[in-house]
Amino acid sequence: MATEIQRFGASEDDDDEMGMDVKEEDDDDDDDDEEKNNAAAIMGGVDGVLASSGNNTRFQQHQQYPEQPTSQSGARRCRPVEEKERTKIRERQRRAVTAKILAGLRRHGNYNLRVRADINDVIAALAREAGWVVLPDGTTFPSTSQGTRPAGGASATALTSTSSHVPVQQTPPASSRGICSDFKSSLDYTCDMKGAFLPTSSPYDVSSSSQSQTAAIVGTGAAADNHPLMGGSMDTVNNKQVVDIPPKLQERDFAGTPYVPVYVMLPLGVINMKCELIDPDGLLKQLRVLKSSNVDGVVVDCWWGIVEAHAPQEYNWNGYKRLFQIVRELKLKLQVVLSFHECGGNVGDDVCIPLPHWVAEIGRRNPDIFFTDREGRRNPECLSWGIDKERVLRGRTAVEVYFDYMRSFRVQFDEFFDDGIISMIEVGLGPCGELRYPSNPVKHGWRYPGVGEFQCYDQYLLKSLRKAAEARGHSFWARGPDNAGSSSIGTRIAAKLSGIHWWYKTASHAAELTAGFYNPCHRDGYAAIMAMLKKHGTALNFVCAEWGTLDHHEDFSEAVADPDGLAWQVLNSAWDVSTPITSENALPCHDRESYNMISERAKPMNDPDGRHFCAFTYLRLGPLLMERHNFMEFERFVKRMHGETVLDLHS
Repeated sequence: MATEIQRFGASEDDDDEMGMDVKEEDDDDDDDDEEKNNAAAIMGGVDGVLASSGNNTRFQQHQQYPEQPTSQSGARRCRPVEEKERTKIRERQRRAVTAKILAGLRRHGNYNLRVRADINDVIAALAREAGWVVLPDGTTFPSTSQGTRPAGGASATALTSTSSHVPVQQTPPASSRGICSDFKSSLDYTCDMKGAFLPTSSPYDVSSSSQSQTAAIVGTGAAADNHPLMGGSMDTVNNKQVVDIPPKLQERDFAGTPYVPVYVMLPLGVINMKCELIDPDGLLKQLRVLKSSNVDGVVVDCWWGIVEAHAPQEYNWNGYKRLFQIVRELKLKLQVVLSFHECGGNVGDDVCIPLPHWVAEIGRRNPDIFFTDREGRRNPECLSWGIDKERVLRGRTAVEVYFDYMRSFRVQFDEFFDDGIISMIEVGLGPCGELRYPSNPVKHGWRYPGVGEFQCYDQYLLKSLRKAAEARGHSFWARGPDNAGSSSIGTRIAAKLSGIHWWYKTASHAAELTAGFYNPCHRDGYAAIMAMLKKHGTALNFVCAEWGTLDHHEDFSEAVADPDGLAWQVLNSAWDVSTPITSENALPCHDRESYNMISERAKPMNDPDGRHFCAFTYLRLGPLLMERHNFMEFERFVKRMHGETVLDLHS
């Protein structure tokens, strides 16, 4: 071990890698350094990686080079250059060992430790794992479910005997800047944890009650050996064997938690291209079944390509009127998505709804109205933001076209606003309705987990870039990258944000960059978006696929993805400015594990501010959901989201 420490100490890059400055220490600094060395040894005992030999080696080095006395008491000593270098080496050794300990805890123990963690962070993590509550100021106490704290030293013994077999909590990082443990130990990243909420339990947390039920079993001799439950670790105390039984996984009880409304997305093809309601009788039956499960309402896309399909400002809302009337008769709420993109070709798309025909005709003459990559390939999924203020759509700008469409919707469905049937309007902002560039189109050859390509090469976006560059006095900026892989109506307005979670554990966050999110390791790229939404009183609809529920990462380990890290960064950025959050499942969901994960995300456990989603949308209504077993699980999920009691919690 001493040889290995010397190897770390000989490196001149350790200070840069750890992001810490080396100081020239006086007597007090050396004493503090010795205390830190002892702390590092304690941490080493936690991980089981280091023994006391590392600390002894450093202590012996410290003893070999005693400080020279000074003539003036309290004055700073002037030490030889060689001794200053030795001090730097000792500090590097300490940091290198600490870095390895923290890296081991993160990688093998799933501890959520910040980049510049210390012994206090390690102790706090251990306390939380044992089911205790640790406040930001360090105050530590048992959770209310643990009952009265045992007197004397018994609590420590009992805690150790059970917690060693408790499944390690995998706490999702919040604002962790998306760096995995493999990178944290070797690179200098800024990690701003201020104001971020870190959930203190996993979706299948083991409560203290279950720990007490699995207390140690005491037996003697052969009787203990033959006991069918005997197994695992054993301690011999007074000729008796103490056995820890691994506790069963217990679901969290959401009874009494905040009420989170649940909506169900209607099928994409519920309205056809003639704006007619398909199979109204069959839909009515399905909606009645949903009503029986106490869902709050349904969500429907109002497609631009259907309503204004043939000519500018000629709107056909007939099918949607009939649909809205059925929803109102059943006393359900309604969320409407104003979709300005095409449907077809994306995950879950089972119908094809293109942009309006008259827009496609303009695009054939002027393809620059669409997003364009560096190779000149056009993406007709939605209109380029470059024409938001360009009168290229039969004398109107893109913003004016969107405005006229939304005004027509508001006028046609005024009665549904007055009755409070329409509870939310989500405005489509880009591909798939999300606020992002279409950086990863499959039809252009993109495959997961590719970082995607920039889509800023149509003439209108390049023109906007030139104006911005000239306004700042840097005209040479005016070229695309060439070296890169109002709610006064009483109804809430929402904007949809996609979860680009692949390559999140790298420094550059390349996939997010090409999608338009400037979120590298040293910068929070979502704070400005949340501030903008807050300014306009707009809610956030955040969709992040997987969220720790899939085995996708094992199949694509090279993607260095982190959906949990991204999710908690975005959620905390929104909550920091009090922006309401809604969400939806991006992938099919019918099993209890996935529902539990959603519930945990919607209502984080032990959040001191009691923050939770303002609504959740389930994707989507269909025959599979209507199957008996799947629908029973869905009903159970709705109850838990509503904060009601369910009787079949696993124990």
